[in-house]
Amino acid sequence: MIKKGGQITYEKRGDALVVHVCGEIDHHSAVGVRTGIDDRIMAERPTRVLLELSAVDFMDSSGLGLIMGRFALVKQYGGTLAVLDPSPAVMKIMKLAGMERMVSILKTKVK
Repeated sequence: MIKKGGQITYEKRGDALVVHVCGEIDHHSAVGVRTGIDDRIMAERPTRVLLELSAVDFMDSSGLGLIMGRFALVKQYGGTLAVLDPSPAVMKIMKLAGMERMVSILKTKVK
């Protein structure tokens, strides 16, 4: 099942909720993106959340906050969160912030 809503789509894969985000994650868009993701997480309580960020072409510190906030939310009820196939722009800011030491980064796409 996939639900479309702006720049976010959701996909259920077994016990995981895959959140596909595309476009830009900046201070203008982060609130809407966060609200949509939080609503879905709280409704479904998935064991695992995968933030698929391959189509994010720009992300600033608001995006880092978005990832860390969802990480904390999912952890509160015993779930896990990972970033799936981050774009080069996302990977760059995550590395600069040292987030790859805290949040799992999974790469499934071959370059």
